[in-house]
Amino acid sequence: MAKPPAPPRAWQRMLSGRRLDLLDPSPLDVEIEDIAHGLARVARWNGQTRGAHSFSVAQHCLLVEAIAGHLNPDWSREWRLMALLHDAPEYVIGDMISPFKAVMGDAYKGVELRLLAAIHLRFGLPAATPAIVKRKTKDADKISAFLEATELAGFEREEALRFFGRPQALPREVLALIEPQATEVAQGAFLRRFGELAER
Repeated sequence: MAKPPAPPRAWQRMLSGRRLDLLDPSPLDVEIEDIAHGLARVARWNGQTRGAHSFSVAQHCLLVEAIAGHLNPDWSREWRLMALLHDAPEYVIGDMISPFKAVMGDAYKGVELRLLAAIHLRFGLPAATPAIVKRKTKDADKISAFLEATELAGFEREEALRFFGRPQALPREVLALIEPQATEVAQGAFLRRFGELAER
């Protein structure tokens, strides 16, 4: 009698040596170095951006956290850390563009939310992002998307307004984060900002 086929592999091996199970991720298998390494190598907009370098998810996370901090100056370090990590699951599952997420539906969202919960728990955050933080991070995410779309991804302003809404005025130091960086630079910047926000 033939043996039944083995279940498909649902874990990924990280450079740290951790094996992260996508179906049941453990906070013990999450390392910030793996997250920074992965996010710095995942391109936003499927790489369809101007410049010598891709605009990475690591840079996007830094931009969103800076925008959220500017718009919500009273935010705690914990809430800003949640904003920085809002797309952290993409170090494992990549950055799917919104149209493809819509096609994939709940299956993708379920994996993403389980990974985010494990990431949060690993760094002492609540498993689920509080509703107010989630909503305001999404506001910052839309502003970031507008800037990325018009500055890097070839969108006309009117087209970007339809999809992402009207952006807010931002200080020069925040706008400077839209410049695509080399992988190692983006990775280092993400790790430094994480270190600043994770300090107790």
